[in-house]
Amino acid sequence: MGRAPYKKMMERDSEEDYRIAEESLMKADMLGFKERSYESLSGGEKQRVILARAFCQDTECIILDEPANHLDIRYQISLFNTLIKSGKTVITSVHDLNTALRYCNKICVLKKGKIIASGNTEELITRELIRDVFQVDSRIIEVEGKPTVVFL
Repeated sequence: MGRAPYKKMMERDSEEDYRIAEESLMKADMLGFKERSYESLSGGEKQRVILARAFCQDTECIILDEPANHLDIRYQISLFNTLIKSGKTVITSVHDLNTALRYCNKICVLKKGKIIASGNTEELITRELIRDVFQVDSRIIEVEGKPTVVFL
């Protein structure tokens, strides 16, 4: 399905399409599932297939809505590392502040559907912002050279 934008009506998939699809499945760590039907997959496996479909489109930018939803920690980390290695511009929504701090260069912070701050992730995510947006206290500590939010 990821190759559909490149097809004329009723055009069949080419060997190049299959090569790109297999490469995309490999990037999403789903190559071993290529013979399975989509309906037989778990929620996390479906998420990874959707990511592979996005890779198949071979665009400069990928837009994802909560791509780590339903994924085990291992696959969350793998997914974001894969996105970084792809060299593509990635626009995504995330609710996990530590994921944003670890993987996002820039963020827009929303409160009640309105952007209240945008810019460099590490500069924006502060105790004050977290208290204002989420009404919780926190501390930001350094773990392996990266800021990490600890909720109190």
